[in-house]
Amino acid sequence: MARSMVIVGGGPRGTGVLERLAASAPEYGVDAEHPLDVHLVDPYPPGAGRIWRTAQSELLWMNSMAADVTMYTDDSVTCTGPIVPGPSLIEWAEQVRAGELDGETVPDGRVGDELRGLRPNTFPTRQLQSHYLDFVLRRVLATLPDGLRVHLHCGRAAGVVDGDVRRVRIEESDGTSVEIDTDVVLLASGHLDATPSDDETALVEASRRLGLQYFPPEQTTDSDLDAIAPGRTVIARGMGLAFVDLMVLLYEGRGGRFVEVPAGEGDGADDDGSGRGRLEYVPSGREVYLQVGSGRGVPYHAKTEYTLRGPRPPLPRFFGADQVEELLARGEVSLRDEVWPLIAKEVGWGWYHELHHGHPGRVTTTWEDFAERYAAVDWYSAEREELVAEAVPAASDRLDFERLDRPLDGVFADLDTLQKHLREYVADDLARHVDPAHTAELGAFTALLSAYMTSSELASRGGLTPRSRAFDLSWWQNLFSSMASGPPGPRLRQLLALSRAGYVTFLGASVRVDIDDRTREFVATGSSLQGEVRAPTFVDARLASPSVRRSLDPMLASLTRHGVLDEETLRFEERATPCSLDAVAERVDWRDTPVVVHSTGLVPVRASDFRVLTGADEEPHPRLFAVGPHTTVRLPGAFTRPRTNSLSFRANDACAQAMLATATGR
Repeated sequence: MARSMVIVGGGPRGTGVLERLAASAPEYGVDAEHPLDVHLVDPYPPGAGRIWRTAQSELLWMNSMAADVTMYTDDSVTCTGPIVPGPSLIEWAEQVRAGELDGETVPDGRVGDELRGLRPNTFPTRQLQSHYLDFVLRRVLATLPDGLRVHLHCGRAAGVVDGDVRRVRIEESDGTSVEIDTDVVLLASGHLDATPSDDETALVEASRRLGLQYFPPEQTTDSDLDAIAPGRTVIARGMGLAFVDLMVLLYEGRGGRFVEVPAGEGDGADDDGSGRGRLEYVPSGREVYLQVGSGRGVPYHAKTEYTLRGPRPPLPRFFGADQVEELLARGEVSLRDEVWPLIAKEVGWGWYHELHHGHPGRVTTTWEDFAERYAAVDWYSAEREELVAEAVPAASDRLDFERLDRPLDGVFADLDTLQKHLREYVADDLARHVDPAHTAELGAFTALLSAYMTSSELASRGGLTPRSRAFDLSWWQNLFSSMASGPPGPRLRQLLALSRAGYVTFLGASVRVDIDDRTREFVATGSSLQGEVRAPTFVDARLASPSVRRSLDPMLASLTRHGVLDEETLRFEERATPCSLDAVAERVDWRDTPVVVHSTGLVPVRASDFRVLTGADEEPHPRLFAVGPHTTVRLPGAFTRPRTNSLSFRANDACAQAMLATATGR
């Protein structure tokens, strides 16, 4: 009987696992006499998938430079399967331009113009990335080993038949359906849409009743933004990457444009932090008025646009494999109390290593002296603070996590004053990420990536308490994203231009949005803003929170309905303590330890091989696997920087090895 697999999701993650399957299939006895069929299922173009499909606005960029994107393993990756090198995005573009890739030509139109002008430090469009991902998949298909047969299905995996994972029904885009007998199923669909949460549902229902516009969390590129009339005031909650897409589509997407004004020219045109003057916005007449805030109250930090001046910091130093084993030996540990001090010290090591080597005139110690003393002190210690104060005279050259995590603490201002404060903050952040005087930021970024991979390994191996998995991991993920996954610098320049032109108004931190039934308006308040703002339209500018039970993905819904899987549910004791005289006066028995039940919404998987964990005992399923952001093993993006021993590539390989072993019995 022919052996087969079904991969649900043909985007970068599914393609990455397929590449690893192809690399190792011969070692598992796959050949012409013992074939293996792989069915790759996605309603969007294979290779690119939904997020990176060509059919989206040409105005939308990647958040990585062309030199920092690859889909291929290299000799830095420690994995079981063979290394199969290939070109990074910039190398692919250079080879296409030079005619060095058989059958690859420069595309027609604007994408071709972009490819011809692409440089290592360019932030490519998502459309160009779509062409690169298409090339990667076609190369995998063209170099399949004997016996490995791949079938592309343009459609959706609609579910399992009668609850049996060994039989999958696929609904093709042409309206036909087919049932596949399979030995293995992999869920690799990436970020998934979900029905609104209870709070979001209440907003949807109230908006319909009162004639308001509410856009629940979703992929911004799929939102019907044309429904927002020009001239309308819009409240937006969220200042991450979904908000950046919203900004691009509502302004440039409606015909607005930005012009460069050199410093000193125009109407008092000062530099906006870029070192190149500033941008001014030229309206199209179809603008809306956007009022935006978020939990942290500021945009994600801009991507760095320089290189290290000194040597790459030796990493990991304080938080690596040895520390993971030590923490695991203790049992479950608290991320905030026991792991975060190690992460912070690691990031500080990267920051001060670059400051000493790249800017020795701004420190008073040698690196050797600083490193020895730094290694001997804890992160939360007076000795560490004294060492930094002695070695780094300028406060602006010191790593300040409190400001990074809570940048608007202590800010409470009227709307006009808040605009001035936020513009200064954004301009300063922009300068720190594009001006080579601040390469310590890149040293910290390098260490941050290392620490993130290590923390992911610790979490995936069960090293964290349920409470940390419920709450602390989300905090750490959010902080990491704000520091490492921000937009290109030019996007912040555009945001500043829109703010100065009066089209974007900052609302600050801890933004809350309610509905005033009497006036039929959304009302936004926050911890940074004196007063409130009102609008008839509200956009939740973020992705939907993960939820297996609310997922709109038919395959997940089918597996959940049949009891094959459920979302991760954590139970832990939460000891309350008397935190105020009121609590004592009300005779609260703080000695009680109520059990907290918290659902993360994620698919629980075993980190070693990415098998889905099922049932109350969380037993690994013999045939069902899952990998990606909808699972409990939190990974960076499906593609990564070259030569970084990518955690994602290692995960793809581990998953592929387990899938091959299951399908072949080896």
